[in-house]
Amino acid sequence: MTTTPAAEGKSLRYAWFVATLLTLAHILSFVDQQILNLLVGPIRKDLDISDTQMSLLLGLSFAVFYTLCGIPLARWADSRSRRGLVTAGAFAWSVATAGCGMAQNYGQMLLARIGVGVGEATLSPAAFSLITDYFPREKRASAISLFVMGVYFGSGLAFLIGGAVIKFASTQGPVLLPLLGEIRPWQLVFLILGVFGAVFSLLLLLIREPARTTEKAKPMPISAVFSKLREHRRTLFCHHMGFALFSLAGYGSSAWLPSFFIRVHGWTPSEVGTTYGIILAVFGTLGVITGGRMGDRGHRMGQTDATMRIGMLAALCAIPCSLGFLLSDQYWVIVALLSIGTFFFSMPFGCAAAGLQEIVPIAMRAQASAVYLFVLNMVGLGLGPTAVALMTDYVFKDDLAVGHSLMVISTCALSLTALLLWLGQAPFRESYARQRLADSAG
Repeated sequence: MTTTPAAEGKSLRYAWFVATLLTLAHILSFVDQQILNLLVGPIRKDLDISDTQMSLLLGLSFAVFYTLCGIPLARWADSRSRRGLVTAGAFAWSVATAGCGMAQNYGQMLLARIGVGVGEATLSPAAFSLITDYFPREKRASAISLFVMGVYFGSGLAFLIGGAVIKFASTQGPVLLPLLGEIRPWQLVFLILGVFGAVFSLLLLLIREPARTTEKAKPMPISAVFSKLREHRRTLFCHHMGFALFSLAGYGSSAWLPSFFIRVHGWTPSEVGTTYGIILAVFGTLGVITGGRMGDRGHRMGQTDATMRIGMLAALCAIPCSLGFLLSDQYWVIVALLSIGTFFFSMPFGCAAAGLQEIVPIAMRAQASAVYLFVLNMVGLGLGPTAVALMTDYVFKDDLAVGHSLMVISTCALSLTALLLWLGQAPFRESYARQRLADSAG
């Protein structure tokens, strides 16, 4: 039966509604994840913990459980209800976020952060799979870029909220709440975010699960999944490691730029939160949406390796921007170059995820996404902040040299990114052609 233009338009409007709901969930998840970055001082003081313990809350404890749980949860998403999975996950990470606000000691805070990581592991693989099913191939990169936008808008919002909390805490004491008693301002933020997220999670039930054929609904055997990954190993190595190193530079920067501005330039935490938060929210969003549009345009022009080309271009453009704002001592020069750099840092990640969906079978899209996110987050979130810290502590041995550490780590990571994505262009084209042939035969 032929679909009418009116029906196609209605279907596409609903698809954008689904993508918007998933994007809002992604924004919320990154606010919950990144809010710690500007609350290090008050949390360390109230829980009486060290820098090392705080770093585990910021990165590794979250990243390990987020990535390890992502793969089995993605297998569920490839064969069962993705809507149910993301709804349950959003409710779970919101409860865990509220648990961060109830924590009275380091152990409780660590467990709550692990809960946030496990809950958030449900979202991205299932969302990538849902969006891919809802959108035609020529619009997928833009739609997935809208979802990935949540990383930057959510991170920016987290910095803005964190800056406001620090400013509030400097003039106000503890807050008295019914039933809970006296709580600190930073605890109140986690509680509000948790309650809001739990209520919001119910809206995700408005998503309709796309109809699946019997073939789609039947999960691929694990052996078949690994066989397909081995078949594309050259492509996946260059793709995953290239974008993971890009992510390492990005997470390392977002974790330590606040300290750089405070230590080297004398900005207040509130000033950092406002300035960097706005830059992330505005220019990070513009970058990822632009990258998605470029990916769709490249696909229409027959550039099946557009994902890799855009990532390579973005990495090469990000290097001089990073060096420029880290070396400058002029406020507006720093702001301008940081804004442009943030644009390029965010540009490739929507089309990176969209491109991956094109080279794997339908029945393993979520699992392929989970493997990609495993590499991306273990290298980026797990190692990025630590790499910068180790460079500062053991190479330069000076807290004021954090800018030099950022320059070394970012330049090395971005250069390797560009090299890997260049080397991966031909294998990516081959993988794309092989999968299109398999789809037409099946």
